[in-house]
Amino acid sequence: MDVRTLAERFGVSTATARRDLALLEEQRLLARTRGGATTHAAFHDLPVRYKAMQELPQKRRIAAAARQFLNGARVIGVTGGTTVTEFTRLLTDSDDGITVVTNALNIALDLVGNPRIRVLAAGGEARSSSYETVGASAESFLESCNLDVAFVGVDGVDAGAGCTNYDPGGARVNALMCRRARRRVVLADGKKIGRVALATVCDMNDVDVLVTDDTAAPDLVRQIEQRGTRVILA
Repeated sequence: MDVRTLAERFGVSTATARRDLALLEEQRLLARTRGGATTHAAFHDLPVRYKAMQELPQKRRIAAAARQFLNGARVIGVTGGTTVTEFTRLLTDSDDGITVVTNALNIALDLVGNPRIRVLAAGGEARSSSYETVGASAESFLESCNLDVAFVGVDGVDAGAGCTNYDPGGARVNALMCRRARRRVVLADGKKIGRVALATVCDMNDVDVLVTDDTAAPDLVRQIEQRGTRVILA
């Protein structure tokens, strides 16, 4: 969209429109072009602070429904992502003795203050969009871990394509976390069901449980269930 059109639509000067576009570009919400702006190339990988409030009620219901799969687990793995973050906020003193393995720096910082929860954080390159560490160091760390349950956040869930992420580096780390776990629980809000992103995390039949919300399309949910995955609608 060009600057003049934006200025007319919002009733501001073209100078104001240009300043606002510059600020939005700094925040990775768009890309500047000559005389205007366009969608950012990484639009689907927006910073966590912008994604956190989207579909928040659904994410909290999903998080609460996923908590039942903590029963009996002593070591859990958690990826980054806003829905998984809501899930980890439900970990309390009642989870005394649990060990959390994560590559999400924000989750590690949230949990490290609880003396009853042991936190193991993977190193590597930190992604500003997700606060996750990726790369060889993160993958090597996770390779040495044995997990009872992995709670995984993804960008897309499809019966045929499986679970996918927009970031290939993040997808590799998530895939490794899935392989190191005896049980895999995927947390994804309803708008992600049927979506296919760039990089594969795992096949659908490798997912034990998908926790989503009741906005997911029923026909797409049935297709996933036919792959042998248990689906819970929060």
